[in-house]
Amino acid sequence: MRISSLIWILHLMNLTKGLDDTRRSSSVNRLCPAGCATCSALNGCLSCKPRLFFHLELDGMRQRGTCLSSCPRGHYGTRSPHISTCTRCKEDCASCFSENFCTHCHPGHFLFRGKCENSCPNGLTPNAVLRECTECSPGCEVCVRRNMCVRCRADLYFLHSQCHLTCPTVFEPDVQLMQCVPRVHCEVGGWTAWGPCVRKKRKGAYRRGQETRIRQVLRSPSVHGNPCPHVSEARKCVIKKRPKSRRRL
Repeated sequence: MRISSLIWILHLMNLTKGLDDTRRSSSVNRLCPAGCATCSALNGCLSCKPRLFFHLELDGMRQRGTCLSSCPRGHYGTRSPHISTCTRCKEDCASCFSENFCTHCHPGHFLFRGKCENSCPNGLTPNAVLRECTECSPGCEVCVRRNMCVRCRADLYFLHSQCHLTCPTVFEPDVQLMQCVPRVHCEVGGWTAWGPCVRKKRKGAYRRGQETRIRQVLRSPSVHGNPCPHVSEARKCVIKKRPKSRRRL
């Protein structure tokens, strides 16, 4: 009887201790940040709920655990049956998919096949905007993306973000700027009225003269544009005699 009573007392003590531990754990869990399975006031989350990533972030000089649905920029997530964690990307990598595959680089580096390189291989252009090695269109030395060139090869002409060996129709080459510029044709205004009939300075043509008219150039042509037509005309005319003044009586 004494042995049975002792076993029963020990069982009650263990049961009471278990209830106390459960209450204490429950009380702590209610104070944990969202997503934490367990935590402490000093260190934050100690473990996470299923499908969440455990991440250590700086809190002053101390690191605190947090539980996130996705890892922050500059980190990648690793899942395992026991714990899913956030791991920092490599130093030259601004964001990454895994330890060996970058998706965006820090300034001064260019993305090429998942790696951040200091320079791009032959045939590719370092794109400072996208921070990646870009394959430019043929003849282009510097581009923002494949179909948007910024600078052409020295022997090609630039037009609408593309490089051309010869300029297309309605454009002409500017050999100084190495660009295709719009071709401009000459434009002239209408003729003025005929001017007065002026006598020619030669003998035997006392009543013969010449009158002229002109028109203005409204737009000068470019190098390869249609030239201006003649802007002045002359034709023969007859000088009218002035009536003689009558003598006064």
